[in-house]
Amino acid sequence: MKTVLRFILAFVVVAASVAVLSLFFNVPFEEGNFWRQHGLVFLVFVTFFPRLTLLFSGVAWGGLLWWVGLIFAPRLLVAVLATLAYWNQNPLLVVCAWLIAMGGESSEKYMVVRRTGGRRSGAKRKRKSKGFDEAKWVDSKRS
Repeated sequence: MKTVLRFILAFVVVAASVAVLSLFFNVPFEEGNFWRQHGLVFLVFVTFFPRLTLLFSGVAWGGLLWWVGLIFAPRLLVAVLATLAYWNQNPLLVVCAWLIAMGGESSEKYMVVRRTGGRRSGAKRKRKSKGFDEAKWVDSKRS
């Protein structure tokens, strides 16, 4: 039941965002058909290997934000590009792209933090300071 509600919520959020962008900011959304330009193999590869697929496929690319998205959050970049290009023809596919983007990015970051133990490499470890009783005293009086 959670999955269905999550899907419906994602659909409503993306639909509302597209409506706001197109009505108030005049963002153009293309009328392209995903299945005419790409196929199932492209869909599988862009889901599991988004960086490689974006680099070596015929997807629109370039610009500073595109490169930042490719380096730091490639699944989000795929979802944004899918929204801009295929929202009018395939809204279900676009919502699936957003669900995969949100789930994939968060699980990828979680696994990186989990594998590294939550510590940064090269971070200084806290040293246990010895208490007052264990401190070495230097006798300043010499007999």
